[in-house]
Amino acid sequence: MLRTTLAGLRLHKSRYVTTVLAILLGVMFVSGTLVFADTLEASYEESVMGSATSVDAIAVPEAEEGEDEDGFPLDPVPFGDAVLDDIRALPEVADADGLVRGQAVLLDAEGRAFGFTPPAAIGLGETSRFSASEGELPAADDEIALATSTSSQTGFEVGDTVTVLDPDQDSREFTVTGLVNFGVDPSYSYGGAVVFAQDTVEEMTGASGYSEINVMSTEGTTDEDAAAAVATVTGTDVQTGAEFGEAMAEASGSETAILRIALLLFGVIAMFVAGIVIYNTFAILIAQRQRELALLRCVGAKRGQIFRSVLTESFVVGLFASVLGVLAGTGIGALGARFGGQLMGTGATASLVVSPTAVIVGLLVGTLMTVFSALIPATRATRVAPLAALRTSATAAGLEKGTGWMRVVFGLVAFAVSAALVGLSQSMSPDPNGLFVVTGAALVAFVGVVVLGPLLVRGIVRVIGIPLRRVGVPSMLAVDNSTRSPRRAATAMIALTVGATLITGYSVISASFESTMTKQLDESFPVDYQVSAQYAPDGPATTAGTEAEAAEEEALEQGAPEEGDTAQGTPEDGAAEGPGSGEGAVDEGGAVEGEAVDEETGTPLVPREVEEKLSASPLLDKVISERSTYLDDFTDLDSMGLPVSAYFGAEMGVDMRAETVEGDLDDFGTGKVLLTESYADGTGVGDTITLPAPGGDLDLEVAAVLENGAAFWGAVITPTDFTAAFPSVEEGRYLHIQAAEGTDPAEVREAVYAAVDDYPMVQVMSVAEMKNQFSEMMNIAFYTIAAMLGLAIIIAVFGISNTMALSVLERTRESALLRALGLAKGQLRRMLSVEAVLLCLIGAGIGIALGVLFGWAAGAAILPGLVFSIPTAQITVFIAIAVLAGLLAAVLPARRAAGTSITGALASE
Repeated sequence: MLRTTLAGLRLHKSRYVTTVLAILLGVMFVSGTLVFADTLEASYEESVMGSATSVDAIAVPEAEEGEDEDGFPLDPVPFGDAVLDDIRALPEVADADGLVRGQAVLLDAEGRAFGFTPPAAIGLGETSRFSASEGELPAADDEIALATSTSSQTGFEVGDTVTVLDPDQDSREFTVTGLVNFGVDPSYSYGGAVVFAQDTVEEMTGASGYSEINVMSTEGTTDEDAAAAVATVTGTDVQTGAEFGEAMAEASGSETAILRIALLLFGVIAMFVAGIVIYNTFAILIAQRQRELALLRCVGAKRGQIFRSVLTESFVVGLFASVLGVLAGTGIGALGARFGGQLMGTGATASLVVSPTAVIVGLLVGTLMTVFSALIPATRATRVAPLAALRTSATAAGLEKGTGWMRVVFGLVAFAVSAALVGLSQSMSPDPNGLFVVTGAALVAFVGVVVLGPLLVRGIVRVIGIPLRRVGVPSMLAVDNSTRSPRRAATAMIALTVGATLITGYSVISASFESTMTKQLDESFPVDYQVSAQYAPDGPATTAGTEAEAAEEEALEQGAPEEGDTAQGTPEDGAAEGPGSGEGAVDEGGAVEGEAVDEETGTPLVPREVEEKLSASPLLDKVISERSTYLDDFTDLDSMGLPVSAYFGAEMGVDMRAETVEGDLDDFGTGKVLLTESYADGTGVGDTITLPAPGGDLDLEVAAVLENGAAFWGAVITPTDFTAAFPSVEEGRYLHIQAAEGTDPAEVREAVYAAVDDYPMVQVMSVAEMKNQFSEMMNIAFYTIAAMLGLAIIIAVFGISNTMALSVLERTRESALLRALGLAKGQLRRMLSVEAVLLCLIGAGIGIALGVLFGWAAGAAILPGLVFSIPTAQITVFIAIAVLAGLLAAVLPARRAAGTSITGALASE
């Protein structure tokens, strides 16, 4: 039987070509994902380890236990010069240098502040884990180096002159001497970074002290011994370079783990679709080989031997395709890791990693999926009676059965259960759990489609066939052929239905999310521009200089630090001060000295002069100043604090709008307050709350409770009440600008930018640009996911092509007879093309219908106030792709049918 099986494979190998391609593509995706993730992970590790292992030990300050006055954990206090000197004096240390870290405002090519927050600014000594990947590190006070990510975002290169603002907002020019690749270190890569000479960084940031000390050990001293010796000075845990790198690599590796899981999910979808194709192929082949199998039974083959023979075929086909898939996946994974590493900042230097897991998983997935998909056809093969060998014709048509009433009932029940689950998901509050319910509903609906597939095919073809029958003989024959084997057609199109459902569903979710966000922006912020100050959440690292050094030296002379104290110093002995202290420092919250800042929170504000210039422009209709503060001692609503805002120059409910949970915006006025739902905490309309404020406690009646949204957060009071309660807040955190009706958008833009020209740290955001950015982000996400799901579509098209090819082989004599009766070659090709297009349109049509339904349900389950949107343009493209896929699927089968000799086909059995 083994020889017979292998001989049959060699003889009919052309029948398995598309099946092999389907398995190959699925395995290629799975193996490629594993190779991609392993290589990218190695690249991450190499990027981090390469910098960390260039030094022998790394000391990082630790935060003292306890909380600050606002209840937040204390920040780490930087090491002082005395600590660095004592480390250098250790016999185990050959050299050591500290890293000074703060933030500096870098101006871009247009003279505006770069980034939402200022990039990190560091000063490096000669002993550092970082080095220049291009050019040299700065040595003079007019030199600077940029992170490679910052260079690519700003366009600045080595040799260019850049402008940086110091803490007094005075501009200084620097020459770019080099670029530094910080790899995946989030402290420097994501927000950007600049590197100054060690002395210059203190002038440009107001920072002092060392956020990190890098150590080189003496000859003969192990890294562990050097780290232990340094720890006796710092009083903190000190890691070797390798340990530091491993910790960072582990933290960064979570990104590749998430990416690996996401991509493998698409691989599972691809393999599921491939499994449907494999099942259909073997089902058709078994049906066509009834006489062959019956003859084997006549010569003594047992049912078990027939069963094992079919499974052996599937095993050989699956293993062969899986080997090719693993090889292709290795190449795809390497290519993906190269481009992925460049995009994610790891570079493309890591060697290709092909782990045994990637190879074994690829081989097992492809082979086992093929064997599993062939189980039902193999079982059917054992039921072929020996007498079938005496029949003159034994085809799949003989196995085609009608759709029994039990099948209909089961399918309808599946659809009813799916509808009930969708209803349940919509009755729940918007929550991620609702998404799981919708997913369950979709899976149950797919069961219904599979069960009722033959019935759906017959019904849809009859409807579509009405106009097609009038087109010509080829179309009429194609319609009839499509319903001859509805079960086979349904199995072929279900693979395409899966892909079409997923792509359509995500496109509906994407379009609905975009429409919802656009509506929220239009309703909540009916403005054209938003102006704000660049915000730096981190203050500079500072120490108190000589007092700290003296305290540290005295502490070391007396022995080991006492419990609760370290050589870093303590707040009590004045050894070091927290962020925002020291002359020339950045104020707490990140605003540079001289910039408008909220005295209560340290939040950077838009200078009043900017507001006055904008208000004086005849091109602008309204300039709304959003002034806000934060009450950290407010506890009436069972919260740690309360943000309070007021909108100067706005009419609430007209210029600034929001959906209410309770109450009406028309009732808002002096002595009233609006609360967002998350802060209301059971407080309702008519209740009174008291705001503790510098201008005196303020008793306010709740006018309305607002839905949580993009516009408001916390409490909103009138400008009159805000001025009385918080007289020191005279500038707004944001300015919302409405252009006058009928003005030229270009002139409005010019007027807005002219008003902020003298304030480089003031940033301008066009609401239209904000919408475009969100739209572009959603489009990128959609096309990325669509490309991943496109693999499932390709596999499904292979399945339809395979079904057509096997059908053509089965209908060889029939096609020859049609030719003999006068059907031209072109008409025969057209008949098969229309038949394939019908299959693709049915599969795509059912998928689009399910995708629209479950896309809406999924979006509504997780996003409150969803604006349902059907992306008609994208769906039209899907339909066009389905037609094209049908035409492509029919190319080879139609060519083969048209090229067959009429006399030879009629003479064959």
